[in-house]
Amino acid sequence: MEGGRVAIGKIMKAVRVYSTLVCPYCINAKQLLESHGVSYEEIRIDKDTQKREEMERLSGQRTVPQIFIGDRHVGGYTDLKKLSDSGELIRWLNN
Repeated sequence: MEGGRVAIGKIMKAVRVYSTLVCPYCINAKQLLESHGVSYEEIRIDKDTQKREEMERLSGQRTVPQIFIGDRHVGGYTDLKKLSDSGELIRWLNN
């Protein structure tokens, strides 16, 4: 890892972000992931009620964003930010 970014060539777990168009915390979460060079799949629950139900079932939460690294539920933006600030985010992505 250099400069807080994911090392090139490392295999990284898939990241999913359940979000809506106008959610400021969703925007912050996506920007934080991008600042680390992390690719993610954005799942817009405001467009798809089945995806909203899926998010609620997987996370037990109704608020967005809900972020998953692999099958592991991170939580929302503040949880992601804590992982980033502590250096744990890179470990979650690579383990």
